[in-house]
Amino acid sequence: MDFLAQPVALVLFVLGISLISILLSPRTVSLDSFLRGTSNSGHPPTTLMLTLSQTTTWIFARSLMNAAILGYFYGLAGALAYTCYYLSFLTGLYVVEQLRQQGARSVQQWLTDHFGRVGCHAYNVVIGLRLLSEVFANLIVVGLIFSYAFPAHTWSYHASILSIALLALIYSSAGGLRASLRTDVMQMVIFLLVFITALAVMLLSEQFSFADILVAQGVHEQGSRPGWILVMVALLQVFSYPVHDPIMMDRGFIADRATTRKSFIYAFVLSSVCILGFAMFGIQAAIIGASYEHQLLATWQGMFGAGVYFLLAAALLISALSTIDSALASTARLVTDELKWLARTVLNGRITMLVFMLLGCLLTLWDNKTLFDAVAVSGTASMFLTPVLICAFVFKRVVPVWSFMLAYATSLLGALAYLFHASPWVQWLFGAGHKYDQLLSICCVVLLVGFSVSLLGILSAHKAAIQAKKT
Repeated sequence: MDFLAQPVALVLFVLGISLISILLSPRTVSLDSFLRGTSNSGHPPTTLMLTLSQTTTWIFARSLMNAAILGYFYGLAGALAYTCYYLSFLTGLYVVEQLRQQGARSVQQWLTDHFGRVGCHAYNVVIGLRLLSEVFANLIVVGLIFSYAFPAHTWSYHASILSIALLALIYSSAGGLRASLRTDVMQMVIFLLVFITALAVMLLSEQFSFADILVAQGVHEQGSRPGWILVMVALLQVFSYPVHDPIMMDRGFIADRATTRKSFIYAFVLSSVCILGFAMFGIQAAIIGASYEHQLLATWQGMFGAGVYFLLAAALLISALSTIDSALASTARLVTDELKWLARTVLNGRITMLVFMLLGCLLTLWDNKTLFDAVAVSGTASMFLTPVLICAFVFKRVVPVWSFMLAYATSLLGALAYLFHASPWVQWLFGAGHKYDQLLSICCVVLLVGFSVSLLGILSAHKAAIQAKKT
C-alpha cells in the first residue's frame, strides 16, 4: 500500500497497460481490419468484443470526471444528468437500425443520398470537431492526474500528455480499428476490476449511506437545481448526441444487426451503472464535507487513502487511453473512407492519426479545464440532426436541403452562444443566470428553429409537388 502512494506507481501502471496494448495490436493488418475492425480473415467483432469496446470508449476519462464533479456540486441530480447521456446507446441504436433498414452503411452515406455533398460535409465538420475534443479532453485529464502526482515538477502536466499521446499513437497506428477493439476488451476488464474494488471500499465504509446519496443536494449555492436543469438538457440532446459521435456510429455498422442490437443494449446497461457508480465518489465527497481540490483528485486521496486513490486514478487513465485510440481509429476512417481527402490506404490512415494527435496535443494548451463544456458545446452543435432524423424516420419525410442547412447553422450558433455564455450579447438573449439555465434556453431555441424550418421545408416541398402535378 505504501508503494501505491508513490507517484511512480501510476507511471508504471500506464507503462504496463501501454505495453500490453502494443502487444495486443495486430502485427499485420488488412485495409478492412484497419478501417472497419474486421479480423484479418474477414470476421466481424463478436457481441462481447463490441459491447466492451462500446462501453470503455463511452465511459472515458472525461466522462468519469464529469460525472464525479457534477455529483459533487449538484448531488444525485448531477449524477443523473450525466447518466442520462448514456440513453444515447438506445437512441443511437434506433438511428443505426433505421439507417441500415434503408441500406446505408454509414451516417455520411445516408446524408449524401438525401442532402448531397453539402449535407455530408456539414456533418463531417461537426464530427471532426467532436473527435478533436475526444482527444484533447482526455489528454487534459491525464495531465491533471500527473500534475497532481508530481506537484513539484511544473513540466509534469505537458510531459504526461505527450507521453500518453505517443504511447496511444504507437499501438493505435499499428492496427487501426481492429487494434482499438482488441485493446478495448483488455482495458475494460482491467477498468472493471479496479473500479469495482474502489467502489466496494467506499460502499463498505462506515461513512457511506445510500439514504444520504438519494437525498444529496451537492455543495453548490443553488443546491441540486442546476443538476435538474442539466437532466432536461441531456434529454433534449440525447437523440442527436450519439449520431455525432463517430466512435459509436462506426461500431454500429461493423457487425450483423443482431450482434449490433445486443451490444448497444448491453453497453447501455453496463456504462450507465459505471457512470452512476463513479458519480457516487463525487457525491460522497460532498456528503462528508470534503473540500473541492484539484478536480477532486486531492479530495479523493484525502477521503480514501493511497490505495483507493490509486485505483480511481488508474481507472481514469485506462479510460483515457481507450477513448483516444478509438478516436484516432475513427479519424482515420473519416478522412480516408468518408471525406476521401486521402487515398484509402493503411499508410494514409496512420498519417491522419498522427495529424489529429498533434492537433489534440496543441488544444491542451488552451486554458480551459471545465470538462463539461466540451460535452455541452458539441452536444448543442449536433442538435440540427434531431428534427432532420425525426422527420425522416418517424414521419417519413425528408426535409429539403435549405431546411437542413438552416437547422445546421442554428445549432452551430447555439454552440457558439454557450461557448461564450459570459458575453453580454449571450446574456442579453438568454439571461444572465446560471450557465446551465442559459444552455437549456439555447437548446430549446435550437430545437424550435430546427423543427420550424423542417416543417416549413416539408410543407413547401409538398405544395410544390401539388403544383407540379397540376401543370
